[in-house]
Amino acid sequence: MQVPAYYADTYEEQAHTQVTAIGERDGAPWVAVEHCLFHPQGGGQPADRGWIDGHEIAPFRDHDSGLVVAMASGEATLPLFSLGQSVEVRIDLPSRIAHAALHTAGHLIEAAGRAQGWVLAANNHFPGQARIEFTAPRPDARLETPEGREDATEALRTEVAKAIAQDLPVTWENDAEGRRIVHLAELHSAPCGGTHVHSLGDLADVVLPTLKVKKGRIRVSYSAAHRER
Repeated sequence: MQVPAYYADTYEEQAHTQVTAIGERDGAPWVAVEHCLFHPQGGGQPADRGWIDGHEIAPFRDHDSGLVVAMASGEATLPLFSLGQSVEVRIDLPSRIAHAALHTAGHLIEAAGRAQGWVLAANNHFPGQARIEFTAPRPDARLETPEGREDATEALRTEVAKAIAQDLPVTWENDAEGRRIVHLAELHSAPCGGTHVHSLGDLADVVLPTLKVKKGRIRVSYSAAHRER
């Protein structure tokens, strides 16, 4: 059995655990551990950087087993692990919390956009590429001029700043269908497999340049960081 520890605690940096599965992909070995700190790429969030017994790994979800498994990063190779072997696992915590801050900020911007009457169309929480895209089911005259688009962006900024100042809690639970639902207090809820900060007060330097409209989509680019811990 594998425990997705990255859901239980975004900030857990290292742990002692054991190997629960081994296998191969394209001739290269992979390994899965019971207490899994490694978040694989998905849901618009990049994969964690991690280590098993000091060997740098890249995690991904194996579609056959459903497990999050780890392969050697880059040109290196993993040693041969055995089932039940005790190992030390670790993640690059600064990268993890940077990803979590971007992902949580994305949910917050989605909530602010919904408050404008817009509908989520796409998202990307990668560093340097982060953006939320919406459609507007009803005409929004603000989107037709540069001044109007700045006004609309300022409305988003105001909503985001208010929620951060309130330090709303970020929680999650599994619904009746087993989906993981992430909540920003009563402000917003959405199915999500990403990592998140503990509360919105953990966010810092959330910046929204003036939004753009392209091919019928409202694109809100953004950047965000985790406050100093």
